[in-house]
Amino acid sequence: MRPRLVCLVGPTASGKTALALELAETIGAEIVSADSRQIYRELDIGTAKPTAAERARVRHHGLDLCAPDESFDVARYRDVASAAIDDVHARGRRVLVVGGTGLYVRALLYGLCPAPPRDARVRAVLAAGAAREGVPALHRRLALVDPAAARRIHPHDLVRTTRALEVALTSGRRLSDWQAAHGFRERPYDALVIGLAVPPALLATRIAARVRAMLARGWLAEIERLRAAGHPADAPVWRTLGYAEMRAVVEGRRDLEDGIAATVLATRRFAKRQRTWFRHEPAVVWRDPDADAARIREDARAFLAAPRIANPEGPE
Repeated sequence: MRPRLVCLVGPTASGKTALALELAETIGAEIVSADSRQIYRELDIGTAKPTAAERARVRHHGLDLCAPDESFDVARYRDVASAAIDDVHARGRRVLVVGGTGLYVRALLYGLCPAPPRDARVRAVLAAGAAREGVPALHRRLALVDPAAARRIHPHDLVRTTRALEVALTSGRRLSDWQAAHGFRERPYDALVIGLAVPPALLATRIAARVRAMLARGWLAEIERLRAAGHPADAPVWRTLGYAEMRAVVEGRRDLEDGIAATVLATRRFAKRQRTWFRHEPAVVWRDPDADAARIREDARAFLAAPRIANPEGPE
């Protein structure tokens, strides 16, 4: 039988962390992160990474996996998360997957298409083009090569734009065709996926409050330490939400209120993209994290306790 797990997903500032801690304590679970920025060491405050006190309450996996200037892809995430899930289950504990990176959750639950591996030479050429002309120009090139992939990828998403172009250039076959052939039909786990639905106006208020709370916790000092470490301009740290905006504040290129406004706007736009992604995932059960907290706990308990059935698609 496939192992069971519960996933808690949704946009940034929707309350995933607080609810996940409470739920994990209730059902006897450990948390496996599905956040593509909390994997980076030293990016703590600005990524809303669980604090030391929160990690003392519930054991976490998938945090602090690499340096701020190190590349990290979804295949590596899947390997790390799958190993963590196996370890947790082997110790008789339950698993709660928590995060807002939709691609990570999809890869974990449904697998990855067998597209060609990375090609350092092609990536270097594409990175140079993005640095010279901007990411939107690279995205326009993708739209000519693989229109279906371009429609799904944001024009400023350097990582996914680069990967889609890389696949097309190295294999002669579009990434969207690779994905369609794969169909994301793997099912390594039985999963209950709960999405946190927060009204947009309330979410906007929470985002603004959280940015100011991060600053109160010392986010600018964190930015200064990262800046002093000399990470290159194209390092993942500076492509992380809010970090480039706040670096400009630290360096005196924009005032604090302007930096806050820019960060809030970028975060709201990002949250909208997250909502759109998860709305297209058919398995997500949507709940209000405030009004439905008790129901979420009961849903999780009932799912984990229900009798298991054989895989209707074949042997497990």
